[in-house]
Amino acid sequence: MLATVLSSAMLGIDAYIVKVEVDVSGGMPAFSTVGLPDNAIKESRDRVTAAIKNSDFYFPPTRITANLAPADIRKAGSAFDLPIAIGVMGATNQVNLARLENAIILGELALDGSIRGIQGGLPIAIAAKENGIQDLILPAENAKEAAIVEGVNVYPVTSLAEAAAFLNSEKEIAPEPHTLSTHGPKAHPDALLDLLDVKGQEHVKRAIEVAAAGGHNLIMIGPPGSGKTMIAKRIPSILPRLSIDESLETTKIQSIIGILPNDTPLVVTRPYRSPHHTISDAGLIGGGNIPRPGEVSLAHNGVLFLDELPEFRRNVLEVMRQPLEDRQVTISRASASLTYPANFMLVAAMNPCPCGFFSDPTRDCKCSPTQIQNYVSRISGPLLDRIDIQVEVPAVKYAELANETTGEPSAHVQERVEKARQIQQQRFADTTIHANASMESKQIREYCKIDSQAQELLRVAINQLGLSARAYDRILKVARTIADLERNPHIEAVHISEAIQYRSLDRNFWKK
Repeated sequence: MLATVLSSAMLGIDAYIVKVEVDVSGGMPAFSTVGLPDNAIKESRDRVTAAIKNSDFYFPPTRITANLAPADIRKAGSAFDLPIAIGVMGATNQVNLARLENAIILGELALDGSIRGIQGGLPIAIAAKENGIQDLILPAENAKEAAIVEGVNVYPVTSLAEAAAFLNSEKEIAPEPHTLSTHGPKAHPDALLDLLDVKGQEHVKRAIEVAAAGGHNLIMIGPPGSGKTMIAKRIPSILPRLSIDESLETTKIQSIIGILPNDTPLVVTRPYRSPHHTISDAGLIGGGNIPRPGEVSLAHNGVLFLDELPEFRRNVLEVMRQPLEDRQVTISRASASLTYPANFMLVAAMNPCPCGFFSDPTRDCKCSPTQIQNYVSRISGPLLDRIDIQVEVPAVKYAELANETTGEPSAHVQERVEKARQIQQQRFADTTIHANASMESKQIREYCKIDSQAQELLRVAINQLGLSARAYDRILKVARTIADLERNPHIEAVHISEAIQYRSLDRNFWKK
């Protein structure tokens, strides 16, 4: 006898519908799964067999074949345990499948019949809605994230026996309440680190405000203990609040990776990712036989912080150039080619030299010019070309550390940043550009016009301060952001002057 139930699987950050066909026929006892399953799915036969028996249901000692259609797409994970088990029980008339005619069912089975959580609850619910499917039966721990999607009834189940009782109308399960209205993006919670904790470094705080306002990538250069990491951790607290669409995108990515907390159905704060410098290129941009998102996608709509930038392997840094340019990353494999979003703000930090004290007035640098050159050359010019703001972070003086006066809180800075972003949204309303940092030559010519005084200042900077030619556009884009923060439609000389200060690496920073 044949039974068919609907399930779902992930492809990139989106889900698609999978038809699970289970055939129970005569013959020698055997249990096979077809339809390009991975090892986890092939092993499901043992979990399904034990779960059915230990839930006091009948398991037929005959030939069982489970087909996952479409058969030309490789499927992974243990979420097909529950639909296969229900298919076996439906084919043997132990459950009524009428309730599953317009429903998707997923879940991993334990040997005792209990149901464990899966990955991708939210994108599966979105796929159900897009395909006109009204009901979704999921593990209880995934129900809240899936219930964000309105128009889909999410039924949480904890065991195979409970799922069978629900399908047989022996037990009613109330659908999970829709949570988007109560868990929608709100103000940054108090748990976020605040800028007022940072002592001194006012010019660095200003630099990260400008970077956040224009979506500019940022690098901080300074000795150990100067507060680079402390400041970087507080950047998410001044970024604009997540929109509903951004929250859903961010939640989908965390859901398919399996890092979404059970009590957080919707991500409402900007992601902050800080991978170790030993990370591989696949770990950074994504990879695997079945491609999975990397750190650049986990930082989507947030901050990717690379501490000790020169310590990262050269090939790891170079693969990041394409995501920085395209705001997405494409991973191609023989089985699939997937595109993941990667619209993140890059924040990097580095010491000025191997010993770290090149620019410290209180400590002597012990590095030779050759050592410094080798250290700095680990970062390629094309990568630095994508970093608009380069700022020095000197050691904090004792007087600043001992000062009891607190700085400006993140909420005040965030308010200015959001107003600047609103100006940019209006400016680029009919384009795909999201912020000043993404402007191309055409937009720079249109929106970054400067008067003769500012033009003369920029000419002097390039000719006399040793600024590179590629810094020209970067300075104009940063100056445009500084003017936006002041709600000034015109770029003035003072804005150009401040933007020039954020080109430390172009000003021959390492010349002794």
